[in-house]
Amino acid sequence: MAPSPIAVVTGASSGIGAATARRLAEAGYRVVLTARREDRIEALAKEINEAGHQATAYPLDVTDRAAVDEFATAFKAIAVLVNNAGGALGADPVATGDPAHWRTMYETNVIGTLNLTQALLPRLEASGDGTVVVVSSTAGHGTYEGGGGYVAAKHGAHVLAETLRLEIVGRPVRVIEIAPGMVKTDEFALTRFGGDAEKAAKVYQGVAEPLTADDVADTITWTVTRPSHVNIDLLVVRPRAQASNSKVHRDL
Repeated sequence: MAPSPIAVVTGASSGIGAATARRLAEAGYRVVLTARREDRIEALAKEINEAGHQATAYPLDVTDRAAVDEFATAFKAIAVLVNNAGGALGADPVATGDPAHWRTMYETNVIGTLNLTQALLPRLEASGDGTVVVVSSTAGHGTYEGGGGYVAAKHGAHVLAETLRLEIVGRPVRVIEIAPGMVKTDEFALTRFGGDAEKAAKVYQGVAEPLTADDVADTITWTVTRPSHVNIDLLVVRPRAQASNSKVHRDL
């Protein structure tokens, strides 16, 4: 019996990353969970294994290139890399935004994705049928007030995916970009607003059904499990109530 293909998921300690790990494990992948919070990914790996699937936890900071390179030595071949680690900090105008927040967002959303992709690309190619997924955002495709730093970072992630696809065409690796719109998770908005629960709640106020982490995980898993010759270059997914980054129907 052939071993299960390996899928590496970054930012797997919560939200979209955790949901994607569960979905890919159910689809037959041996998932490798990476994140900085070791206790979270250890608990998730245990949950997945007890459900009869396969998971391994590996604590990792995607912005630490030496640690990423060391992580890559654990594999000869992998089938899927889901670059999900990222996030937003602050919602200040460009004129007053915190440069440290901008730097952190760029390092995590862009350099982190670059680090994992560079380190694992030879292993993806060695599988003979690899897939790189970049979880960007609708912020990578349109601007909005108060989002400058996050928008800039997600535009960077989008361009990274688009350029990589051009550069490796003809090699046995697909490049897929998933760009979610409004997703309500336990931590995204709360982290963005420095733990201010009131500000975080206002993001979703009056929106009947924002996307869930599992909605996005389902979308990621669908793209990854298409036949090898099918490449979903870019998939934008929003809740029905959101027409654009700045046009959202709210029942208030």
